[in-house]
Order: sequence, then C-alpha cells, then structure tokens
Amino acid sequence: MNSIDKLIEIFSKFPGIGPRQARRFVYHLLTRANGALEELAYHIKNLKVDIAVCDDCQRFFQLHHTSKQEGSPHVCDVCSNKTRDHTILMIVQRDIDLESVEKNDEFNGIYFVLGGSVPILEKEPEKRIRIKKLKEFINLRQAQDKEQKIKEIILGVNWNPEGENTGDYVAKELKSITDKYKIKITHLGKGLSMGAELEYTDSDTLKNALKNRS
Repeated sequence: MNSIDKLIEIFSKFPGIGPRQARRFVYHLLTRANGALEELAYHIKNLKVDIAVCDDCQRFFQLHHTSKQEGSPHVCDVCSNKTRDHTILMIVQRDIDLESVEKNDEFNGIYFVLGGSVPILEKEPEKRIRIKKLKEFINLRQAQDKEQKIKEIILGVNWNPEGENTGDYVAKELKSITDKYKIKITHLGKGLSMGAELEYTDSDTLKNALKNRS
C-alpha cells in the first residue's frame, strides 16, 4: 500500500468521513508546500503533549505551564472556576457536545463527558462509556464538598435513539446514588427535535432546551 492509499485509509476512520472525502484530504495535502505539511505533522505529533484529560469532567483541555509539572492535578478551567454553579452537573456524550453548550453561554454549571454512547442492544454498556468514573465523581463530590453538593443532574444527550438509550442507561445506573443524595435528574426539554445532535444544534434551540428541561 502506497502513502496515498494509507492516508486515505487513515482519514476514512475519522468520524463522519468517508473514502471520497478522505481522498480529497490527501490530494489537498499534496498541493500544500512542505512547510505546511511539516507544521501539520508537528502539531499532530505533539497533540497529546500539550493536551490532558481533566481529572474531574474527563474532557480534553490545554495544559497550562504549572499543570505540566509532575504530580500536578489536571483540572480544566471549567471545573476549577469557582464562579460556576457546581451544584448542577450536565452529562454529555462527547467533548464536542460540551463545547457546543459552552459556546451558547447559557449554562453555568459543570460537566462530565461520558466519552461515547451506548448503542441499543449493547451487551457491555459499561465498556462504552465512563459510567464507573461518573459514579466515583458524584460520590466523591457529595462526600467532600458540603457547600456545593450536586443537586441536579442534566442528561445532555443527543435526542436520537442511541442518545436516548445512553441517557436511560445512565439514569438507571445512577438511581441508587440520586436516591441516596436526593439529586434531581432532568432531561434537555422542548427545543431539540427528534434526531438532533448537540454538536449541530443552533444557539436558540439549545437555549430553549436548557430552559425547558424536565
């Protein structure tokens, strides 16, 4: 397999990218100057050097200089922001969903990124999302933080069959915890049409979905 075919194969594995788009990417790169390719290669190579996973919400975020020191906690700007309402937790499927909500500038709580979704009829759902880490996060927060215990959990999942299945699974897994600590679970409400994904939802629609959660 030559370099062109190999890159097409690699790009085809990206979410939402098919072989035709992957081929266009490769031929676009071939038209670029060597300097542009070297810059791209550099940033890809160093992507995980400057990016870490937040210890709390599990999102990817840019490391600050002090956070790069060995033994330093990796906590993102959202989770470390004391002006946010830490009593409201929104659970989202992917980092891109968190970014979409943040751009809307209507939600001032904190997040947890599941890292995926639970397909219908999945036999091992616990391997598809970070459900164990989510339980640990909530239990730790309720035990340690007296002033900002979680009071509400918003299931910010996509409104499609797989997203709804993910939300139902998470709610079921958290039931013993939410009952114990009397945490209210709500869903994004009217405003999201069936089949909608947070990544592609416009600002006004998302704003209504947050206001009308139930």
